[in-house]
Amino acid sequence: MISLIDNRLRWLFASAVLVALVASTAVACGDDDDDSAATSTATSAATTAASSTAQAAAYPMKVTDLLGREVEIKSKPATVVALSPSAVEYVYAVGGTVVGRPESAVYPEAVKSVKSTGTSYQPSFEEILQLKPDLVVADSVIHAQPQLRSAIEGLGIPVIFAGAETYAQVLQGVELLGKVLDANGKATETVTRIKAAHDAAKAAVGTTSVSAVVLIAGRDNTLFAAKKTSYPGDILTELGVANPAADGPEAGQGFPGYTLLAPESLVQYDPDVIFTLTPGPASVPRLSTLIPTIPPFKSLKAVTTNKVIEIPVDIVLEAPGPRVELAFLAVTAAVK
Repeated sequence: MISLIDNRLRWLFASAVLVALVASTAVACGDDDDDSAATSTATSAATTAASSTAQAAAYPMKVTDLLGREVEIKSKPATVVALSPSAVEYVYAVGGTVVGRPESAVYPEAVKSVKSTGTSYQPSFEEILQLKPDLVVADSVIHAQPQLRSAIEGLGIPVIFAGAETYAQVLQGVELLGKVLDANGKATETVTRIKAAHDAAKAAVGTTSVSAVVLIAGRDNTLFAAKKTSYPGDILTELGVANPAADGPEAGQGFPGYTLLAPESLVQYDPDVIFTLTPGPASVPRLSTLIPTIPPFKSLKAVTTNKVIEIPVDIVLEAPGPRVELAFLAVTAAVK
């Protein structure tokens, strides 16, 4: 494999393997102002109607989470701890709040002042118990690992698992938290808004024949492309954007949902758009600035038309979830 990134930037991508395991709010707009206004009016009417007809939840209740587990919620949760950035955002998307969060959760702004309970991959169970929560929201992607799952389930606290590997799971996660937290009206409003953004983005892409890949670099300077089984790959599929790497062979345990991409393969694909993901501090160079400097890639369509575009890692890697609207917006802005 050809080394793609200068050695002085090698450390930039050392965290990519970890971040890629984490399998996400502006609304994407239509083709013109009139369409946008119509969509906004229809969405507002629908959400108002949904909110006004929402009924209070009946406890105790049984719900099925995103791991297919049936969980009994005996009463309305009042003290919630969320164990991943996605889990945090699900709670706030339906109007709830948390008393505990992973240290990497920084959205919405209000959550920054909430007590940290360790990291998503290494939660502090002692600190979680000290908060005396009556509900734990774990991540159905990160915490599905047997060792973590069993430890979380062993806390003796009701726990539901909600994450996102697909657009459909984003909707499921919002609806689940709305039901559990007696916030069906707010959940319906959020789902309606997300669906409207999805439909507007899909309409904006329309029947245009456009291809795109989503790239991330590994610690050994190799490139990986998102398959259709990854969260960003699923978004491309949902919006009707052709992804030449969609069915590539699985890269392995370090990059689930991604395929190893040789330089010659990217040259062969020659996509209209290249989306890039760069884990690491904002002060370091983005992968989007490095791709155009690599000799084999300088003649690619995406490079010559300035369509190498950085997607913020939080919306598709670190916290896939209710902010999927921002991913829709990024795609539509690039393909227009």
